[in-house]
Amino acid sequence: MDKVVTITTSLLIGSVFLFIWLERKYPYTRGMPIFREGFWVDLVWYTFIQSYFLKILIFNSIITPADNRWHLSRLHLVTHWPVALQVLFFLVLHDFYIYWFHRAQHHSKWLWRTHEAHHSNKEVDWLAGTRSHSLEILINQTVEFAPIVLLGASPIVVPVKALLDAVWGMYIHANIDVRSGRLQYIINGPEMHQWHHSNDRAVFFANYSTKFAVWDWLFGTAYLPGRKKPDEFGLPYDYPRDYFLQHAFAIRRFDEKKLVVKYPLFRAWYHSRQWLINRSLARMSRWRNKQLPPHKGSAVEPMPDERKATGKNVASVVEN
Repeated sequence: MDKVVTITTSLLIGSVFLFIWLERKYPYTRGMPIFREGFWVDLVWYTFIQSYFLKILIFNSIITPADNRWHLSRLHLVTHWPVALQVLFFLVLHDFYIYWFHRAQHHSKWLWRTHEAHHSNKEVDWLAGTRSHSLEILINQTVEFAPIVLLGASPIVVPVKALLDAVWGMYIHANIDVRSGRLQYIINGPEMHQWHHSNDRAVFFANYSTKFAVWDWLFGTAYLPGRKKPDEFGLPYDYPRDYFLQHAFAIRRFDEKKLVVKYPLFRAWYHSRQWLINRSLARMSRWRNKQLPPHKGSAVEPMPDERKATGKNVASVVEN
């Protein structure tokens, strides 16, 4: 088992570098920096810290106690299946569930509160998919891994399924200009999911699929306008940049700027955090510029500094 975890972890790390290279080589949106706005929040808080504690909570406090109480895994309902078939079964089953839960999140103003963080990035890349409210992850990963354990699947299925989830999540959010042709009717990729993250009313109720795009095509929620690309990404309203404020915003709406004016301690923390972030980004930008050789005559399409939210007819869901 340790060997399997080592292999899956190595493949995951290798995939990160592969996607970063592909984003530089074949960008969907040109000019996007590696360390884009929100990069460190997504990497440190969502990818490392939140994932670590939620893993402990889900397995140690929910799934294992449930199995100890009801002893369902002792029934060995899928134990004798080939491991590959077990992985495929849970992959399709969970993806079908995710499609409908994701769809519900976009139609319910209360469930939307657990999902809006995932749409808040103004620039979408391989890491953007990690930004998800802790309650959303708690629900989805409990639903994902509980059946694997309770139905008596091979222990190998958990790390293999987790690897597929992570790599596929990076892929569909990656800033890569993929042209998958007819395969996009079956397998989901950046072509459709980049549109799902756009600030465009035409796609707010579309492209819910995660791994298998066939759900969108079957249930009439697919949106793929040829080679046209979104004008902008993110939410049609202001959203906090801090991990804890993003969680607080899901409970009660507020204006960061007003908090800065009203509370001195919050103002000091807010500005010191921004100063540290800006200084770190400036250092990385200088380091990156030193590594890149000068290219005369080359042009990189700039990203706009400010994006104006388009008018969306989705007020019943995203109302503040």
